[in-house]
Amino acid sequence: MWSTTCPFDSTPSHTQFLRHHARRLLRAVHGDMTRALPVLRRIVAAGVIPAHSLTALYAARTEVRLKHVFSMLATELGYADWHTCKNDIDGRDPAVLDAYRFEAAPPGDFTLNWFPDEPTARAWQAQHGGYVVRYGRQAVALLRA
Repeated sequence: MWSTTCPFDSTPSHTQFLRHHARRLLRAVHGDMTRALPVLRRIVAAGVIPAHSLTALYAARTEVRLKHVFSMLATELGYADWHTCKNDIDGRDPAVLDAYRFEAAPPGDFTLNWFPDEPTARAWQAQHGGYVVRYGRQAVALLRA
């Protein structure tokens, strides 16, 4: 059976990790379409730049700044703004950042088993092991490759 402990390196503080992750996401926004669109969709969904549609935001993506990505991450984590997030996040359980750590993990580090929801993933985990990460409405069981 595979380990059910968190496979991610959690040595930096949550705030440090989020700062590094935000920079990676901003580079993706300023990159090609396949890298930019997923992050831009999240910015639109978070309402960070409400006056822009996804198409308009893609056309103006060079104007997206780190502050916009920080606001998006804070909103996704349930905070009103980045300032509140950075003052509170280090005291939260490390699992709150699992989906972001999963995004940042080098490709090929894990064997992935995707599920439509977390209960289905947990049922699979009970038989096979692995570490379950909620990713949006879906879930993934990670096994060390």
